[in-house]
Amino acid sequence: MLPWNRVLRPLAALLLAAAVAVVPAATAQAATAPSNGWNNYSCKPSAAHPRPVVLVHGTFGNSVDNWLALAPYLTSRGYCVFSLDYGQLPGVPLFNGLGPIDKSAAQLQVFVDKVLAATGAAKADLVGHSQGGMMPRYYLKFLGGAAKVNALVGIAPDNHGTTLSGLANLLPYFPGAADLLSSATPGLADQVAGSAFLTKLNAGGDTVPGVHYTVIATKYDEVVTPYTSQFLSGSDVHNVLLQNLCGLDLSEHVAIGIVDRIAYHEVANALDPAHASATTCASVFS
Repeated sequence: MLPWNRVLRPLAALLLAAAVAVVPAATAQAATAPSNGWNNYSCKPSAAHPRPVVLVHGTFGNSVDNWLALAPYLTSRGYCVFSLDYGQLPGVPLFNGLGPIDKSAAQLQVFVDKVLAATGAAKADLVGHSQGGMMPRYYLKFLGGAAKVNALVGIAPDNHGTTLSGLANLLPYFPGAADLLSSATPGLADQVAGSAFLTKLNAGGDTVPGVHYTVIATKYDEVVTPYTSQFLSGSDVHNVLLQNLCGLDLSEHVAIGIVDRIAYHEVANALDPAHASATTCASVFS
C-alpha cells in the first residue's frame, strides 16, 4: 500500500495554500475590528434598529478582512455591528475557522453574550458567510442560541456540507485521508457532506422555532457545491438565489460575501423586513 500520509501531507498543504489564495490579502493586521466603525461596545441600538448585528466570518476568514465592505454598509445604516474571530488553530495567524465547528459555536455563544451585555439588547441578529452562515445553527440548536437570536442570515452557507466540486468524494479511495484531514484541520473535515458533525446538525430538521432564517446563494458558487445544498427547509425560511434578483450578478463564493452590494441589499432586507425594498441589479448603487 502506498504511504498515503506522506503523499497527502504536501497535498493538504497545497490545498491550504490554494484556499488561502482566494481570500483577500490581509489589509488590517489587528486581531479585532476597528472600534471606530464596528465592534464599538459603546454603541446602543436605536429604535429603528433595536438589535445588534454579529458578523460571523467564513473558513480562512477573520473578523476584519471578511467584513471590510459589509460592516461599513451596515454601520452607515445605523446598526450596531460586531464581529468575532473563531476557530483559530495554534500557529496559524489571520486565517481562522479551521478548528472543530462545535467548539467554534461555543466561541460564538460567548461572544453573543458579550455583545448583548454591552448593548443591553435582548436579542441579536447574526449574519455569516460560508461556514459562518452554517456554524451558528449549532449554537441555535444545541447551545441555547435560539433564545438570544432573532434572525440568522447566511451568505453562501454550507448548510448541508459540500463536495468541493467532487473532491470530497475522492476521500474514501485514499486510506487515511479522512483521518489526516480531521486531525490537521477539523473545521474543514466537519464541512464535508455526510460528516458526523453535519449529520448531527441537520438531524430532526434544519431550523429551530423562533428564529428567522435567510439564505443568499449564487449559482456560480464553486466552493459549496451544489449551490442548492445551501438552502434550508422550514416554516420560517427565505431562500434567495442571487441571479433571480439580478441575472447579471456573476459573484462566486468569495465575492458574494466580501464585495457584493446586491447581496448586501438582501441582507438589509432580512434584518429589517418591515422596510424591505425590491433587490435588483440597481441595488449595487444603494
